[in-house]
Amino acid sequence: MSKLICDQADGLRRMMTRNPARLIAVVGCSAEVGSTSVVQSLAAALVQQGKQVLLLDEHAGPRSIRALWKIAPAGSWADVAASRLSLDNAVGLAACGVQVLSAVPGGHGGDAEVRALFQGQVAIIDAALDSNGALSPLAAQADDVLVVLRPQPASITAAYACIKRLHYAHALQQSRILVNIAGNAAEAQRVLANLTAATGRFLALGAIPVGCVAADASLPRAQQLHMSVVEAFPASSAAVSFRRMANDLLKWPWRARDNPSASPSPSAGAVCQVGQSGRQLEHN
Repeated sequence: MSKLICDQADGLRRMMTRNPARLIAVVGCSAEVGSTSVVQSLAAALVQQGKQVLLLDEHAGPRSIRALWKIAPAGSWADVAASRLSLDNAVGLAACGVQVLSAVPGGHGGDAEVRALFQGQVAIIDAALDSNGALSPLAAQADDVLVVLRPQPASITAAYACIKRLHYAHALQQSRILVNIAGNAAEAQRVLANLTAATGRFLALGAIPVGCVAADASLPRAQQLHMSVVEAFPASSAAVSFRRMANDLLKWPWRARDNPSASPSPSAGAVCQVGQSGRQLEHN
């Protein structure tokens, strides 16, 4: 009951603020799970639904969203935070209408309040975890953290460990999880159910499934075209899944903010079974 009251109070406060932007940090539990393409497609789908979307790109190099979309913003998040440039003058605009801005961790302005500078509806952070598996100060502002994984034993193990590290670093009590490039819906549902049960039983944390994206030949083809699958192949099964998830995202209940200063100690020797392989995974 107390959690419900907190959630309702938090929602009312946001409704009364001038800027009710929702902040979402998307993290890949490991390399090659496709989290950046998930960010691109969700952002493009939200714009198609009439939302103003800011995409903050914490990655650098050829696999960054700026490189994949071939966008060269005039400035960075640090420039906006330091008032060297306005947000409108700093962002690069993707062909689909998403506003993109570099926000590579380590520079100035990482702790600047996103809602104070962005007046749109949704800000998505393509988050880069540090060496300890923690979010940047920018991504730590997020209302929701979405962990992307693939339906493979190693990726499932990495997702469990990622959720655990986020909890220790930020006292994060709840994460959302998405299975990417699944063989089929039944496989994805088994992975989501097992991971949700494991995090609840052994970590006492909430892992909330948001859905899955099935393996689709349109996904690599869209990347070759430097587009999201939502833009390039709107009738594909992957694009349909992303539009459904974007629509659901706008209805997610507002989460009461967790206490970022808390640092619970990990319990030693917790053992769980995650995924289809039936392997036991030991978490130290």
